[in-house]
Amino acid sequence: MDTHDQYGARGTVLRLLAAAGAAALTLTVGLVTPLNPAPQQAEADGKKVLTVAVAQSVDSLSPFLAARLVSTSMHRLTYEYLTNYDPKDNHAIPGLATKWEPSADKLTWTYTIRDNSKWSDGKQATAEDAAWTFNTMMTDEGAATANGSFVANFKKVTAPSPTKLVIELKKPQATMAALDVPIVPKHVWEKVDDFSKFNNDKSFPVVGNGPFILTGYKADSYVRLKPNKSFWRGAPKFDELVFKYYKDGDAAVAALQKGEVSFVSGLTPAQAAALKGQADVTVNDAPGRRFYALATNPGAQSKDGEKFGDGHASLLDQRVRQALFMAVDRQAVVDKVFQGHAEEGEGYIPPRFSTYYWQPTDGQKITYNPQKAARLLKDAGYSKNGDGKLVGKNGKPVTYRVLCHATDPQDKAVGKYLQEWWGELGIGVTLDCLDNVTDPWLAGKYDLAFDGWSVNPDPDFVLSIHTCSALPATPKDIGATDNFICDKKFDELYAQQLAEYDPAKRAEIVKKMESRLYDTGYMNVMAYPNAVEAYRTDQIASITKMPEAAGNIYGQDGYWSWWSATPAAASESSDDSSQTGVIIGIVAGVVVLAGLGVFFAMRHRATAEDRE
Repeated sequence: MDTHDQYGARGTVLRLLAAAGAAALTLTVGLVTPLNPAPQQAEADGKKVLTVAVAQSVDSLSPFLAARLVSTSMHRLTYEYLTNYDPKDNHAIPGLATKWEPSADKLTWTYTIRDNSKWSDGKQATAEDAAWTFNTMMTDEGAATANGSFVANFKKVTAPSPTKLVIELKKPQATMAALDVPIVPKHVWEKVDDFSKFNNDKSFPVVGNGPFILTGYKADSYVRLKPNKSFWRGAPKFDELVFKYYKDGDAAVAALQKGEVSFVSGLTPAQAAALKGQADVTVNDAPGRRFYALATNPGAQSKDGEKFGDGHASLLDQRVRQALFMAVDRQAVVDKVFQGHAEEGEGYIPPRFSTYYWQPTDGQKITYNPQKAARLLKDAGYSKNGDGKLVGKNGKPVTYRVLCHATDPQDKAVGKYLQEWWGELGIGVTLDCLDNVTDPWLAGKYDLAFDGWSVNPDPDFVLSIHTCSALPATPKDIGATDNFICDKKFDELYAQQLAEYDPAKRAEIVKKMESRLYDTGYMNVMAYPNAVEAYRTDQIASITKMPEAAGNIYGQDGYWSWWSATPAAASESSDDSSQTGVIIGIVAGVVVLAGLGVFFAMRHRATAEDRE
């Protein structure tokens, strides 16, 4: 999302846990001596190396399990999907499939699979690989962990020939040109015994057919890739791509300033301001594809109806949820926390996706009104005691635990405001800032949590994670739910939009779903953050944004940025002989600098990130 923008292990849930914690992403094309900050093009044994320093660790290299943005980004680079998104305007374009056609009743879709895509082990990629991928997801719960919602409506999938894939549906499905599912090689993956446990991280190179081939991996440290020279769209221009794990965003920015890295994403306002005007650095500040939200625990439950976790009972009351959100000053979040690098949040889909962007009516809109919030709480049976603490009928003061990411300054800043705003209502707020927010989230052991997702051009996925069918089968199982929402009216609308092929009618249904989420108060979308990034023009000559006119570089709905990245010409860099930009290896999580004898330990961060 892609949505796939959010955080962890109970299926797509993990994708959520990091939405708020999207931090510094960096492209390293050179490391230099302290004598001169202007870098040369980084090379390793004469190779041009592009290193992307990421702010989260990989949760899984299995396309069937991965939820975090960094992991799903790897899969976009190493596996083809049936279709892709045009970087100019997000419309569906060929991927592994060259064309797709529905039957008259739109219950049967036929895809023509290209004949010029090969797996990196030399075998031809065929329709049989796609059919096997989908059938495995349809029949194995483990294989359906991350993307099962895409195939829930599939009746039958066959491959009549190497270039013909046929998908039969139970009922119409409007997402057939937006199936964001990596297609894997059958001859490799059919050997897997347990898809729920296989992480695809023991044997390299990993067989794929995308623009890059995954050649190495060390947990919480790095992922290495090389160009797929036989990629049908053309090979990438850098000789190696390395995703390096950074814990500290400030350290990444400092590295950019010194020329040790080429690209930084997820900049704070202060970081962006410091970089503007610096020689050889360009700041990209564009409308983003994410939302930044506060999610309530609506009472964690599984499909079999079993309750688990320890969410605060008061949050089961819609009036209480709405009162809390009425006491959140969204504009203050935009102005004081994001310092203008965001838009005020309302609906679930960011305004960048204008077709599905929704705004509440004047009478529906929840505005900042602490007095009205206090009245709502009183109507719900809560009032202040002699000490000014809000108490319920049981006489106990109300205190909420709010999950936040320990390394995310925005979470902490908004958390301080929550303590102030809700404190005026007599509510106690405990900020539970952790490196690992995944475990308590999946266990339902939280009251509220900072949440967020990267939204795809087709919103089906981020809508599906709030359906009852996304709940885990039992408390011990892994589901695809975001934060355990199960609302029958929302489910009815979800089924309607999925079956509606008319774009305008479908968009109206999606907006009704957003309205429902807004009114129920399970999700409070506070802001739509901009994509604030910076890169060194003396290291990257050109790189594709998405959308190209005014879009983001990191976290795209595709592989366009890394695939298109062009190294700056050697003549564009300083020729000072004191410089060095040679990375000769990454061993045991350490980058070794040639000629310096210096070891830079890799930075670690344990928070999860939103899926695409």
